[in-house]
Amino acid sequence: MFYGREDILEDMMSLWGKRVSSLVTCRGRRRIGKSTLVAEFARKSSARFIRIEGIKPKRGFMNADELQNFAMFLSLQSDATAESYDNWAQAFEALAGQIKDDGRTVVLLDEISWMAHYDPHFPDILKIAWDTMFKKHDRLILVLCGSVSSWIKDNIIDNSAYLGRRSGDFIVGELPLRDCVKFWGAAAENLASRDILDVLSVTGGVPRYLEEINPALSANENIRRMCFTRKSPLREDFDDMFFDVITEQQTFTGQVLRCLADSPRTSAEVASKLGLPKGGNTSAALDRLVEAGLVARDHGRNPETGRPVRERRYRLMDNYTKFYLKFIEPVKDIIDAGSYAFTSLDQLKGIDAVLGLAFENLVVNHYREILPRLGLSRALIESAAPFVKRGSAKEKTGGCQVDLLIQTAQSCCLVEVKRRKEIGEEVLEEVKEKLDALSLSKGISVRTALVYDGRLSATIEASGYFNALINVRELLF
Repeated sequence: MFYGREDILEDMMSLWGKRVSSLVTCRGRRRIGKSTLVAEFARKSSARFIRIEGIKPKRGFMNADELQNFAMFLSLQSDATAESYDNWAQAFEALAGQIKDDGRTVVLLDEISWMAHYDPHFPDILKIAWDTMFKKHDRLILVLCGSVSSWIKDNIIDNSAYLGRRSGDFIVGELPLRDCVKFWGAAAENLASRDILDVLSVTGGVPRYLEEINPALSANENIRRMCFTRKSPLREDFDDMFFDVITEQQTFTGQVLRCLADSPRTSAEVASKLGLPKGGNTSAALDRLVEAGLVARDHGRNPETGRPVRERRYRLMDNYTKFYLKFIEPVKDIIDAGSYAFTSLDQLKGIDAVLGLAFENLVVNHYREILPRLGLSRALIESAAPFVKRGSAKEKTGGCQVDLLIQTAQSCCLVEVKRRKEIGEEVLEEVKEKLDALSLSKGISVRTALVYDGRLSATIEASGYFNALINVRELLF
């Protein structure tokens, strides 16, 4: 199933307007659909498509195994022989020999970090192959793709040898909410928003997980089947996904990730929680998690000063990872024994709080989808992130925590996010207190918005306090 991605496909399609070949990179979280996207691009382009995927490194493997795998993939999609190559220069020469100039060709080198694992000179050899062979084919788009985004960034994007050679870097994120709903098919229109949101709070907008949805089943049953049965896909996937994309200091990086399971933290706060000095390994681990697409670095802008916030906060943005760490990992042995059973999500201790935070995550991750309802669809957004102001007893100032603060040069929109069965007028006081705690710059217009799931009190709408009331169902359909 392929849904959405129109913006990236449009940008990719524009590459055909050039009169020369293109070398591009494609990055994103594992399972996010990068390879499927490139295949769809080739299909829509009516281009010949050659996909060669690196083989996952493991003990006992050598560079020769990667070269043999390359030869096998190429032979299955061309008239090249399956005989292995002695080195990567030979392999790339064989691939270049299969590219025809009588039509468009898309070549995808997938999981390229695995391909390059045993040869530190791989990026240099590929660069030479591009300059001397691939670049000569003016109807070729060569895509370098992989889930270990840090490898692509370090060895291709930030590699001065590739300066002036790349034509684009496509970062594939979660699917928009409207596209997520398409995985339920026609059945979605008959479902309550809460049923859809409960599942999305577990899967996020990750296509591979959304493919596991059975539209005929309830949210409870879908989650039970996907997460809490032996060998179920989301019971199994975390370790595979994590250890595939985190290739350095895996144990320590896992500890850093778990520090973010309950709430966002600064690098210094993570280090303190682990009993370590700030900076150093902690900062490097957080960078790896950001590159892997699991954690967001919510820097944003301070609305009081107009300058970037001093302390960047790191937020576990991946809903599946958060759900796994909170509810699956602690009971995985019981699940594997076939003894874990529940009839309703309500039986999971603390589930309301976690799903509430997951709902906030969905809104923040997809904030662009609410911009039209805020009258900001054509505005230049300078900052969009959660914001935390610490109170000061010395200065007698109160603190506040804003779910989402969207800022332009002239305006500031405070977005409150609520997921409750009943949303009462107390939310009015909560937002007023937050605004009172902020000392906004003069000349900045302030707007408020409430994105909600639940039954809204008539008092809230009658008050006219919020500039925008956005029922989440408006974002789903």
